[in-house]
Amino acid sequence: MATAPAQTRSMHGLVFASSVGTVIEWYDFFLYGSLAIFFAKLFYPPGEGVAATLISVATFATGFAVRPLGSLIFGHLGDRFGRKVTFLSTLLIMGCSTAAIGILPTFATAGYTAPVLLVSLRIIQGLALGGEYGGAATYVTEHSPPHERGKWASYIQAMASGGFILSLGMVIGLRLSLGETAFGDWGWRLPFLISIVLVAVSFRIRLRLHESPVFVEMQQNRQLSASPIRDTFAIPGNARRIVTFLFGVACAQAVTFYTAQFYALYFLQSVLKVAFLPATLAVAAGAFLGLPFFVIFGALSDRIGRKRLSLLGMAAAVVLYLPLFMLLRSAVHPDGITFLPVILTVFALVVIAALIYGPYGAFIVESFPAHVRYTSISIPYHIGNGIFGGFLPLISLSLVSRTGNVLSGLLYPVLVCAVGFVVTLICVPETLPAGHDEKRQASSLSHTPLMPEPDQAA
Repeated sequence: MATAPAQTRSMHGLVFASSVGTVIEWYDFFLYGSLAIFFAKLFYPPGEGVAATLISVATFATGFAVRPLGSLIFGHLGDRFGRKVTFLSTLLIMGCSTAAIGILPTFATAGYTAPVLLVSLRIIQGLALGGEYGGAATYVTEHSPPHERGKWASYIQAMASGGFILSLGMVIGLRLSLGETAFGDWGWRLPFLISIVLVAVSFRIRLRLHESPVFVEMQQNRQLSASPIRDTFAIPGNARRIVTFLFGVACAQAVTFYTAQFYALYFLQSVLKVAFLPATLAVAAGAFLGLPFFVIFGALSDRIGRKRLSLLGMAAAVVLYLPLFMLLRSAVHPDGITFLPVILTVFALVVIAALIYGPYGAFIVESFPAHVRYTSISIPYHIGNGIFGGFLPLISLSLVSRTGNVLSGLLYPVLVCAVGFVVTLICVPETLPAGHDEKRQASSLSHTPLMPEPDQAA
């Protein structure tokens, strides 16, 4: 029989091994996002101004656009051949494509070949990331005791924000240590090349992991799906669950996360014309302060439910986004920015995102059947993040450029969250954490044979 302390120690090691790879993959993917405004000058024709910035942001969005395709490819592999082997593969692909960005020629030396190569590598990154989240979230949740799924799975969500913070920290550190001239000439390549070392370390750590017990049991009982993509849409009610989760929780999670992280940064730099260093420092500080709340809300969802917290986050976004960005604007003045209001605003934006994203891992994994789970959860997650979230900076900055109103870009995330709130409230069922009424809980998980309690497993 497994004791509670032993189970906890085991989960700490498993979550560390899973999440260290996740943070590196997100670091790789977000590096370009952290430098998108900077890359407008490196990889696109000079003198284009706003157009170059929008094209560079569109290149950022390209990596997101192909994530749904990556989710189908790697979701199929994960449900056929295992969670572990698939998220090892995505880690290697992401690391190699990121390092390749570090050796690309710029527009000044290669002309239009440079942006073509950059977009191609962003596509490869997007395909790899399309398989990462489904594997990591499924793997951790299938190992977790039922009464702590929200807590342990929330670390995977926190690591996405951790990757963003790591990418900002790396860029800030190099710009300060090398100086602007050296960083602009060659130093920008270093964060991408360093990725090789980070990936090698995380790959070795992940290599020691055992396969998910749920997958092993299905493999032993010959319950694996021969065609996960087909079965994902053939299982009665599963396609409906995918659609409602996509237009409910997934789309709102995506826009709140990318509003809190990237749009806040782009809003300061591109719209309010704040210099790179103060804007990046303030956003990084706010994001860092908000990081623990992904785990706090994930653990809280084990007590009060996933749906309630998700709805609260969507409502908060609809009500608070406009005043928060007005506060952000008021903190910017001709001489620079007042740091404290900016940091607190970004912190509040991250907390709003964490209300939805913290419980998200357990919520989505519990919502789909085990033999097509990797595929089923990857589709709404990566369409939500790839389309609704990935194009948010481009859509919002385009609205600002078109209307001349610096706050008009908020219309998009607010509308998406409003739709997500209604769909989640009406169509997305609560998955009920452990500790609630056992009969209701068993009913809510009847189609998702997750891991039994630790003493039962032993």
